[in-house]
Amino acid sequence: MAQLLATVNAKKVSARDLYPELHKISVFAQTSEEDLACLGDIEVLEVPSGTILYRTGEGPTYFWIVLHGELRAFKNDSDGSQVFLNAVKDGDTFGEVPILVGHSTTTATCETVTNCTLARVQPEAFWQLMATCPVVRRVVLENMSRRLEAYTALTLHREKLISLGTLAAGLMHELNNPGAAAKRAASQLRENMTRQQELSMRMSRAQLSPQQLECLAQLQEEVFAPARHHTMSSLEQSDAEEALTEWLESIGVDNAWKMGPTLVAAGWSRGDIECTQGSFPPNVLSDAMNWLEALISNVQLVGTIEESIARVTELVMAVKKYAYEDKNKQHKLDIHDTIQSTLTILGHKFRQKQITIEKQFAAGVPVLVTCGTGISQVWTNLLDNAIDASPEPGKITVRTWLESEWVCVGVKDEGAGIPAEHRAKVFEPFFTTKPIGIGTGLGLDIAQRIVTGHYGGQISFSSEPGRTEFVVKLPLQTPPQTTTS
Repeated sequence: MAQLLATVNAKKVSARDLYPELHKISVFAQTSEEDLACLGDIEVLEVPSGTILYRTGEGPTYFWIVLHGELRAFKNDSDGSQVFLNAVKDGDTFGEVPILVGHSTTTATCETVTNCTLARVQPEAFWQLMATCPVVRRVVLENMSRRLEAYTALTLHREKLISLGTLAAGLMHELNNPGAAAKRAASQLRENMTRQQELSMRMSRAQLSPQQLECLAQLQEEVFAPARHHTMSSLEQSDAEEALTEWLESIGVDNAWKMGPTLVAAGWSRGDIECTQGSFPPNVLSDAMNWLEALISNVQLVGTIEESIARVTELVMAVKKYAYEDKNKQHKLDIHDTIQSTLTILGHKFRQKQITIEKQFAAGVPVLVTCGTGISQVWTNLLDNAIDASPEPGKITVRTWLESEWVCVGVKDEGAGIPAEHRAKVFEPFFTTKPIGIGTGLGLDIAQRIVTGHYGGQISFSSEPGRTEFVVKLPLQTPPQTTTS
């Protein structure tokens, strides 16, 4: 169990007395004693290994100097795991980032790896040093820039991994549904075929007459004819099933309770099968009707399997379009196609919150010829934010339209809206109103950089309680290719 820094005693030493040690530090290598006099007294701490210097969100902040030893900085994820950020050792300095960006609390957790000798400088003394010593200022700012770049790269990488994990989980969920349906249908089809074969053998031993065989042939033709159109309300269907079941039972048909719903679902009524009552004797009628029910059920199950496989194919195609769009230097971009693929990929998230998707796609939106990349990531981030903001149940509207020289896409939710005090920061990197571990604050920053940098487009939003809409505008004419970091 790591101990806290509160248990470690600090010793004050003047900067002049500590100068021989400080002069060995790269940040102070080109300074004189006079340059460091503004630091006044510096706190020196002998810190055992395994000590927590500070935790994320704690204050106050200091500028730290590692005279001896090694430390590591990390962040705790919402699932309890640790994300390694940086390691510092003899001669390094750290802690300048929160001070320079104006934070009063720390942005990470820092722990000693070995026994350390550390010096810490108060923010006021640090600012005095930055103002009076250009050499130190340059090195400190270089260190800050390097650490921010490393942290940004790490966070972007994690954002992509999180997005990939979310999409993979969603895809597995989506594939599981049609896969399970096809498996159930195939299992039921096997049982039905076995039962139908037994019934066929039993009827063949009954030495059916030509009239009875003709009746079965006609019924079979009806089964394989194009699907019957039958639209019923739930109440009408229930009444029809009950009436047909009662009639089948009255003429001595076994399994009438199972047969009635199957026949009604396929569009059959009493009038379609009354002829069988006069064609077959009572001892054969039940087998003939159960044979008919098995045949109808088999056709329905084959249809279920076909629909399930078609759904799997649709998902695979959606993922393929999502993953491989924008891979050529110049390519055609169908806006509606990319939106639909993204909606398919995120389908499980809509269902989890019982969100209805309303698509208002304008006719005549042309296919763009562009060198831009990453448009599906824009739709993913906008739709993901809309899902989080939406009430349960709710509705998200995705619409497209043409506006002068732009193709426009709007994503609108019915959530509480963006507070006025947050609107100016919406596109800032790392700004998020979501709980720690849920949002990284990079989704809209990424979307903006893709839209403006890759496509030469625009992205904006309007918000009020009950209505927030983000609008992306992409130029009809391909702009010169630009790059973004």
